[in-house]
Amino acid sequence: MTVDTKQLEKKAIELRKRLFTLIHDTRTGHTGGSLSSADILTALYYHVMTVDVENPENDARDRYVQSKGHAVEILWTVLADKGFITDEELNTFSQYKSRLIGHPNNEVPGIEMNTGSLGHGLSIASGMALAAKMDNKEYQTYTLMGDGELGEGSLWEAAMFAPHKKLDNLTAIIDNNGLQITGKTSDVLNTEPLKEKWEAFGWFVIEVDGHNMEELLAAFDQKDEQQRPKMIIAHTVKGKGVSFAENQAGWHHRVPTEAEYEQAIEEFDKKLEVL
Repeated sequence: MTVDTKQLEKKAIELRKRLFTLIHDTRTGHTGGSLSSADILTALYYHVMTVDVENPENDARDRYVQSKGHAVEILWTVLADKGFITDEELNTFSQYKSRLIGHPNNEVPGIEMNTGSLGHGLSIASGMALAAKMDNKEYQTYTLMGDGELGEGSLWEAAMFAPHKKLDNLTAIIDNNGLQITGKTSDVLNTEPLKEKWEAFGWFVIEVDGHNMEELLAAFDQKDEQQRPKMIIAHTVKGKGVSFAENQAGWHHRVPTEAEYEQAIEEFDKKLEVL
């Protein structure tokens, strides 16, 4: 199947623009990590995964667990764009009695599991992948983690478990943007070298530019003959797409001013014009 990477790149910019507007309008949100993972979710939801908007519980669907649950704004934006929820509901994000809270909520169609307590998504996804093996199901399971999340101990239990169970139907992605809420990940708790560590645990590891759609798609499509779970280390930029937010830890959770919002929208529009 021919892939129009330009259309996917355009979609990622449109999603960034919409989520930035969402954060501006609702006056809350984890901005930097949502922006850094936009290309990853675009690749997953618009090319890689099998999802069913009409029947979100379709047993043949692929499973997605957003382990870095605090960056839910990009996920809500994707689900609205795909039609799992309406634009009207999207605009209720973090408002009183809204289903769209500040972390994934499985009361919402398209959400497999509530997440937010970091370090658990890989374990949950490993369980889903194991269930598929036991039930002879063909669906794939995907999970997205943050690099700051890698300091959580339960995650490394799953890192041992998945290769031991030969879960080659599991793909994990690290949004490796180098920053977390308190600063550089390497200063808070250095988990490098990532590639060598995951390989030592028995994973099939691929490193990519997390903002290069061709590299992302190739990594998702690449097959391994050794029945190993796949780890994609996506090197990204926190705040990607907004010049003044890029590589700024202060934009981990921040609402733009009116001037900042207008500048960001102008930047998104200029990018869309040249695609």
